[in-house]
Amino acid sequence: MSLVRPGPRRGARAWLLAGLVIALLGVVARAADPQPYSVAIRKTGDAELDKAVSDASLLVSLREKAPVDPFALIARARDDEQRFLSVLYGLGFYDGQVSIRIGGHALDDPSLTDYLTGLPAQPPVPVTVSIQRGPLFSLGTVTIEGSLPEAAQKELQLAPGAPAVAAEVLAARVRLLIALRDEGYALATVSEPVAILDPSAQTLDISFQVDTGPRVDIGPISFKGLEGVNASFLRRRMLLHPGERYDPTAIDAARQDLASLGVFTSVVAIVGKQLDPQGQLPVEFVVSERKRHAVSLSAEYSTDLGASVGASWLNRNLFGNAEQLKLGLGFSAGGTAQSGPGYWGSLRYIKPDFLHRDQSLQIDFSPLKESLSAYDRTAVTGSVALNRKFSDRWTGSIGVWAERERVTQQSVSERYSLIGLPIVATYDGANDLLDPTRGVRASLSATPTQVVGGHNSSFIALEASASTYLDVGALVGAGSGRTILALRGLVGDLEGASQLEVPPDKRFYAGGSATVRGYKYQTVGPVFPDKQPQGGTAVIAGTVELRQRIGKKFGAAAFVDVGQVAADGWSFDGPWGVGAGIGGRYYTAIGPIRVDLAIPVNKLPDSGSFQIYIGIGQAF
Repeated sequence: MSLVRPGPRRGARAWLLAGLVIALLGVVARAADPQPYSVAIRKTGDAELDKAVSDASLLVSLREKAPVDPFALIARARDDEQRFLSVLYGLGFYDGQVSIRIGGHALDDPSLTDYLTGLPAQPPVPVTVSIQRGPLFSLGTVTIEGSLPEAAQKELQLAPGAPAVAAEVLAARVRLLIALRDEGYALATVSEPVAILDPSAQTLDISFQVDTGPRVDIGPISFKGLEGVNASFLRRRMLLHPGERYDPTAIDAARQDLASLGVFTSVVAIVGKQLDPQGQLPVEFVVSERKRHAVSLSAEYSTDLGASVGASWLNRNLFGNAEQLKLGLGFSAGGTAQSGPGYWGSLRYIKPDFLHRDQSLQIDFSPLKESLSAYDRTAVTGSVALNRKFSDRWTGSIGVWAERERVTQQSVSERYSLIGLPIVATYDGANDLLDPTRGVRASLSATPTQVVGGHNSSFIALEASASTYLDVGALVGAGSGRTILALRGLVGDLEGASQLEVPPDKRFYAGGSATVRGYKYQTVGPVFPDKQPQGGTAVIAGTVELRQRIGKKFGAAAFVDVGQVAADGWSFDGPWGVGAGIGGRYYTAIGPIRVDLAIPVNKLPDSGSFQIYIGIGQAF
């Protein structure tokens, strides 16, 4: 923004600056015999001005890390003088004055250099800064030269009589430009504002030159950088289409949608600088593809389920249409709730945009073996599901799954064949996958299931879970994202069959990291005469957890978990599991590394005296 002042004023030409903090670029040379100095900036009574002056000062920021000789000290002070004037003008004080004295000498004192060269190294020479801010200027007339749509004119938001703050004037130009482009004027220009200062009236007159240009439509859409991804797939998926009115918000939404496919490391939308022969504006999406294959490793530990390690291989673009194929293997052993080691394998195939945009086909197949205190199980499962994204936060799923398993409980083995129809609705309004600090997550599921073999039965499994995250630190002004109150709840119910008619692995259990920490896995709830878990037809559990960041890398947590399982129906007449604990966090680029220690407040049969949980990401 250019400032025009009628007539000379102390021989200096003033320039309004948009920013209050000026970054230092370049390298300051270190003198052979640096001159130590101290800096005292006298308060003006305006906290915002005082902070801006201190932040802009090279005398302050470079005093210790870049010592200077006497000549460079004078140059640094002169530089600060101009910086301080820029700060004053930026805040609307166009009659402000700056005085910097070194050892009591003004900067234009001819004897200043001799005075400094004659000083000993100690004590440091005092540098004092005095600022007279003068009157706060206000906006006078605000003029727009050129035609401007009414909707865009409302975005100017500059009223005569308001403080003449440079940042607000420059922001108005940006708002005008954005408003014009939102209205379809892709080639619109808004000149830098011209400001005319009237010292006698203490006002600043502002004018903008606007050229809207034509209102344009989207033209041809092209892609650059594609290697393994099919352009035809991207065109079918595009949210943006030729012939639509130019809209930068829609273009960015299309860019983000392409990035969400998981096959690109970056997606950049480049809008043409000029219209094509048809009078439309071409758009090009420049992409950089991720490596097609990836290998990942995982590990976690808890005293009840032991050490668990896994490895997976991923092809994230199997046939060129962002199809995913993932193969995985895992092994666990050494837990107090295990009667032997366990293993699992997995195969997952996902085809995006199956029959409908934002609808994917997912196929899963998994063999597994688990040996737990509650039961031993060997199984093969398979499922086919349609997953649908309804909005940025809501998703749904419906499918069919089948399972063939052998389950041993209380030395009795049964073979089961099961088929189910899972229906799931999920809401995710949390701001982070592994370390949420605000928002809500919730899930509702209903799974009608038919059991063949053993106790021939049918039942429906109903489950609801939710968690929420409250940024307590932000509410009390102690810093955003540092003190978090996290709450979790779970309710489950089996309808249509009694406890023993439901296969042991399909019953509800509590105890462990997902329900009540401090208790061995599955040890909260009804038990057999030998104190081994039975499982039940209903479960309820809740958690209160306080998370506190400590410095940049560390954190701590304290929590209480409560839960119970009913053998049949909703008769929660047994003892409740109540676990309490503390934990530590170490924050990394991939998420917080979590270590929790929990104890059972009231001990239950075979619950254990304490449990340790180690993993990546928060507990929920």
